[in-house]
Amino acid sequence: MIKEYKLNNGLRIVAEKIDYVKSVSFGIWVRVGSTNENDNTNGMSHFIEHMLFKGTKNRSANQIAEDTDNIGGQMNAFTSKDCTCFYIKVLDENLDAAVDILSDMFFNSTFAEEEIEKEISVVIEEIKMYEDSPEDVVHDKLSETVFKNSPLAYPILGTIDNLKSYTRERVLEYKEEQYTPERTVISIAGNFDEDYLIKLLEDKFGKWENKQGLSKILDSEYNRNIIGVNKELEQLHVCLGTKTIGRHDDLYYPLMIMNNLFGGTMSSKIFQEIREKRGLVYSIYSFTSNYAENGLFGIYAGLAYENLEEAIKTILVEMDKMKEAKITEEEFNRAKQQIKSNFILGLESTSSRMSSIGRRELLYNEIITPDEIVDKINAVQLEDIIKISKMIFNKENFTVVYTGNLKKHKDLQMILEKLLN
Repeated sequence: MIKEYKLNNGLRIVAEKIDYVKSVSFGIWVRVGSTNENDNTNGMSHFIEHMLFKGTKNRSANQIAEDTDNIGGQMNAFTSKDCTCFYIKVLDENLDAAVDILSDMFFNSTFAEEEIEKEISVVIEEIKMYEDSPEDVVHDKLSETVFKNSPLAYPILGTIDNLKSYTRERVLEYKEEQYTPERTVISIAGNFDEDYLIKLLEDKFGKWENKQGLSKILDSEYNRNIIGVNKELEQLHVCLGTKTIGRHDDLYYPLMIMNNLFGGTMSSKIFQEIREKRGLVYSIYSFTSNYAENGLFGIYAGLAYENLEEAIKTILVEMDKMKEAKITEEEFNRAKQQIKSNFILGLESTSSRMSSIGRRELLYNEIITPDEIVDKINAVQLEDIIKISKMIFNKENFTVVYTGNLKKHKDLQMILEKLLN
């Protein structure tokens, strides 16, 4: 059973007690990511995530690692476009120590100048690593293009120029503005004593003063584009994408099922038709990212240069088939079963349950049980799939980003413009 609590400062706590396990996962979720940034602060949310591991008033960076290892803990963090999460998983007997380590990092990190300088270099190398991955390049450039003039366009890692401009004062100022109790959720899943847990969290987090957090409108006018990024690659990498609905829309679950049908699995339409039957690509899949006001539906393919035209033509044909309801009952039921299965199987650890309830409370401001989500998936009808397909699959609305050796293959832009205009 999932229970909700709220401290006097506005901090929300969601807790799922699971008596039959011997572990507990504890997470701190903050509604801050690249969408909270501007041209000058882009990358700051991710950078702060890194810095919280670099030493506190009570522990050096090495002591944080040793104290975590001493209790057999598994600790990590991540930053996305709309949230940052710090989490740790331990045996239930070590919950006190886990909360102490994570809360110490959260409130007492020193942000030492020398550590900031070192971490700037580390994140620059992380950016270079992503730039060396053509699949990551086209994904990031697609978001940048589709969400142009919206904070959703910003890359999570930021830019090298921005990182080089960071000072301790600027980093702390951003953290002070963005990290507030009302924009934070603590989630716990596993074996714990509820009364003791609330007292523990009240002690660690109850004195945190609340301030007015900053918010931004994430929507903007959409103008599609076709963009090439030159890299000397043996293979062409292509991403097609368009704006779609937000995560609160009634068609959210139909979108999930449609994506599964179209390109989300090895039995999907484009995987079977383009890779298995025609051998045109090595990798192909569709994906969806949904935010508060809108989302992104996309298709990625890695293929030989000479296969581009036939592959894109086939993708467009499969889009039309989806709009024309050329979906069998067997395919439809299989997609629903896969969505349900992936969801339920993904909840079979305390860390995944902690993540599920924490993210849901933070981004949806609600707690919903697994059974209720399964009911929503079961309620989707075939006409819902057709409706969302007709909404999304209009080739004139698709932005395309591709990367490869454009100097050698000069006809790629012309091929894409001919097929998609």
